[in-house]
Amino acid sequence: MAQKKGKHNRLGYALQLATVRFLGTFLTDPLDMPEAAIQYVAQQLDLTVNPVKLYRYRTRETRWDHRHDIQARWGYRDFSEIPAIFDLARFLSARARLMAEPPSRLLDLSTARLVEHRVLLPGVTTLTRLIARIQHRADERLWRDLAALPSEAQVTALEALLDVPPRSSVSRLDQLRKAPLSVSAPGLVGALKRVEAVRRIGVTTLDLSGFPEQRLNTLFRIGMGVNAQAMRRMTRSRRIATLLVTVSRLEGQALDDALTLFESLLTDLFNRIERQEDGARQDQLPSLEEAARRSNQLTLAFLESLGQPPQNFPAFAARVLALVSQEQLQAAAETVQALTRPRSETRLEGLLSRYSYVQQFLPALLRTVNFEGSAAGGPSLAALQALRRLERRSQVKATEVPLTLVKGDWSKLIPGKAPLNRPAYTLCILDHLHLALKRRDVFVSASPKFSDPRLRLLSDQAWTALKAEVCRSLDLDPDPQVMLAQLSAQLDERYRLVEARLPQNAAVSLAEEEGRTVLVLQEEEALPEPPSLRHLRELVARRMPHLDLPDLLLEVHRWTGFANAFTHLSEARTRVGHLDVSVCAVLLAEACNVGLDAVVQPETEALGRGRLSWVDQHYLRAETIASANARLVEFQATIPTVTAWGDGQVASVDGLRFRVPVKTIYAGQNPKYFGVRSGVTYVNFISDQSGFYLDSGPTKRADWEL
Repeated sequence: MAQKKGKHNRLGYALQLATVRFLGTFLTDPLDMPEAAIQYVAQQLDLTVNPVKLYRYRTRETRWDHRHDIQARWGYRDFSEIPAIFDLARFLSARARLMAEPPSRLLDLSTARLVEHRVLLPGVTTLTRLIARIQHRADERLWRDLAALPSEAQVTALEALLDVPPRSSVSRLDQLRKAPLSVSAPGLVGALKRVEAVRRIGVTTLDLSGFPEQRLNTLFRIGMGVNAQAMRRMTRSRRIATLLVTVSRLEGQALDDALTLFESLLTDLFNRIERQEDGARQDQLPSLEEAARRSNQLTLAFLESLGQPPQNFPAFAARVLALVSQEQLQAAAETVQALTRPRSETRLEGLLSRYSYVQQFLPALLRTVNFEGSAAGGPSLAALQALRRLERRSQVKATEVPLTLVKGDWSKLIPGKAPLNRPAYTLCILDHLHLALKRRDVFVSASPKFSDPRLRLLSDQAWTALKAEVCRSLDLDPDPQVMLAQLSAQLDERYRLVEARLPQNAAVSLAEEEGRTVLVLQEEEALPEPPSLRHLRELVARRMPHLDLPDLLLEVHRWTGFANAFTHLSEARTRVGHLDVSVCAVLLAEACNVGLDAVVQPETEALGRGRLSWVDQHYLRAETIASANARLVEFQATIPTVTAWGDGQVASVDGLRFRVPVKTIYAGQNPKYFGVRSGVTYVNFISDQSGFYLDSGPTKRADWEL
């Protein structure tokens, strides 16, 4: 810069150099920047420039010479050069082919890549058009490759899904997309028929593993979300590709629904049997009391005879029968024996009484679902294979089936050398299958939810390569014995510390309950609120602004940009204006359960009924809500006051329970909270950073009680 004549030329050269380094391009007006930036660069060069001469720099040809000199000295290239365009286009093509990213993400990546490779940034419209063109080509290539997989017969079967059958108001695709609603044996049979209907289309066996997973997920989301009319308007290749991916993934979703329904059905069956047993025992309590009273008379007579001179048994028996007749003693003994049977025996009898109910869905389940398993699930798989072979056979010997799972009370009902007790054997296998599915000892590979959990684990070679790095990042010793020794020492130290402080700790005591020693914590009384706290609460309440919920939601979006996390179903960028207002309106209507009518304003385009309905259908999904929630959490962590409260590692967890007015297999019975209706429980927690979060999945009573 010292070679440039004039202070204004040296400063102008420096400003253009700083601009291209920071922005990645030159400004049309080299001085179109904050005054503070100009003064800072001038101070670095120790220059005091005449403003008039500096103004002349922006209008003379010298600035162009400086621009060319900077490009030559530091290796900056124009975007119009073929190598620069080709390099960026190849990069974008790879991203667009492998991942379903929105155009805004690709624009950010393109800008960063051009700056890194010292390519002068073109106009925004130039990049957006290039990105749109490349994405369109990648989409067409994906659709074309997918559409080439099925045969003509399979294509015909796929396109027939868009037709509406006679005496029906919805297409076959809509019928397949409809999940089961009733937790019952007919509902499970219908769910299994849905799996068979998907398989009969004949495309679930096509291998789609060579295609990017994210792109397939996007097509599946579109196929499950758009209606049949919109799918008919697609181009042929896109329509076939969307239908192919939708049907291929629909098999796994249908299996998930069927197995979830099967699991819920068995859980409800076992719980119902236990409740019936408890009710029967309560109903028979008066008979048990009467039997116990009569038996007690015999006991008292025996105790009284112990202190008297020895006498013969007939005299003692006559004395007892004078108090209680022989018929009454016999009836009391039979009543006590019947009412005090082990629960395991009565449970088995209850299960056997439901055998006909199980037979309504068991054949369809064994015929439709292909169960697999680990080594621990081997006995269950062998028993299931035996059940398949037993179909349509009236007489079966016990030696023809594996009896590894027949243990405990089941062995009394299923002797090893007698003819097979078919109902008892079937229910025994189902009882073990229910537990094996929960432990994933038995799994279904085609089901995403009930698949083999080992598939997500690292292989031996991969784990060996990453073991040191993973342990280092978690601050763990690679040797498990060392870690177990450290944890054992810490646990022993804590136990000894607690034991040593017990005599001085008035809030803790030991008590005996049911033969066990338990730790009892004394409840502390609530402290009275000091006047300073009440005064502080009043001051805070005065400073809190009074505003409507829509204003609050839009203000939070202005801080965090959470509404931008809601993307279109197809990951395409929308061109509508004020989309954030529409998203916030739909969120408010859903959160307050008031419907769209309460937020519709026909005079405002962003709040029109058509716009809000379109946003509700194409933007609100589980993944977009999770992404928006993540933005809120990330922004909250940047607030100094929040970080002073805690690091977010401690939380108070509870459940929010809601009645579900519609039928769904994901809602369960809970008489304590829902009465005779069904409901769901959403697990939520408040962290020590005062952050409130909701779990996205409902849990049934059987789950959260465990």
